[in-house]
Amino acid sequence: MLDRLKHADLAMPSPFPEGWYLVASRRALARTGLIAKRWMGTEIVVWADDQGRICVAESYCPHLGAYLGPDGGGAVCGGRLVCPFHGFEFDTSGQCVATPYAAAPRSARLRIFETRELAGMIFAWWSIEGRAPQWGLPDREPEQDDWSPLEVRTLRFPGHPQETTENSVDLAHLRYVHGYDSVEPDEVTVDGHRLLSRFRFRRECKIGPLTFMNVNIEATAHVYGLGYSFVEVHLREFGLDSRLWVLATPVDGEQIDLSMVSQVPEISSPKRRAAILKLLPLRWRARLLNKFFVLLQQHDVQQDLTIWRRKRYRPFPRLCRSDGEITTYRKYCAQFYPAVESSNQPVTTGQSDNLHLVAD
Repeated sequence: MLDRLKHADLAMPSPFPEGWYLVASRRALARTGLIAKRWMGTEIVVWADDQGRICVAESYCPHLGAYLGPDGGGAVCGGRLVCPFHGFEFDTSGQCVATPYAAAPRSARLRIFETRELAGMIFAWWSIEGRAPQWGLPDREPEQDDWSPLEVRTLRFPGHPQETTENSVDLAHLRYVHGYDSVEPDEVTVDGHRLLSRFRFRRECKIGPLTFMNVNIEATAHVYGLGYSFVEVHLREFGLDSRLWVLATPVDGEQIDLSMVSQVPEISSPKRRAAILKLLPLRWRARLLNKFFVLLQQHDVQQDLTIWRRKRYRPFPRLCRSDGEITTYRKYCAQFYPAVESSNQPVTTGQSDNLHLVAD
């Protein structure tokens, strides 16, 4: 009986919650032409046709099971994915449209995943039960004119997207882990699949051991499921805004890819406290500022990783008054595990020290 209770206190419904998850960037796809990876426990390939339409599909041919990734001989020709075994050609709907020696069999179709592109990032819908998308990502794409190129950093480590996304409401850890001051919640609201968390804090900006300024920051996190968090950040003293996407994507049921994607506006007339930027050519200002923000984010995430890669999930946490809206968040998460899911798979985040940088 004790063992059963102990197991229940560690189990999460699934390592693959339903939702939209990052697959690749448009930039990376343009560079390689064909991407193969393990995503949500599934081997997939990603490519685009000559009109730029993207397909995310399972990476095994329905004919005789050949692997369609580039390291197995798969290739894109004329916007079609070509099987290396018998030359079957698939368009971006997943349908086989040609073979070298006979009419294409209508029954030969790839399993495909519905996609959505935002700000040059490609997302695909995952459902435990293979359901069609039950909700969408933001309708409006963030404005890209006069903003810097996206800066992407991805880390892979043992974890779960529910655990990492919980940081959006866990304000107590901002004080204790990251050392922020004056952490104040403004609001946490839930509207179906959307969660909004707005809060303020003060933090030190450091280069190595040296602190060179303290800044007051206002942050608004827009959470759409467990794979998409978009954070708007405002630095009050500098009158500067930045954007941060925190995108957690399960890889194989044990490890996740955590992608941090940052962006800042082009800065033509910096305010007085940011006047040093005037010494730089205009085309360099946003890029260098963005890289500086990336360094701050990496510092914080490295602190979180010490916790994430060793922690165990507690479905019934013993909370205190300073813990904020953890209970609200946990109730919000329940919708991403369909009720028909019956097999509780234990997730013990942190059984190894595996951690490495994944190239974009």
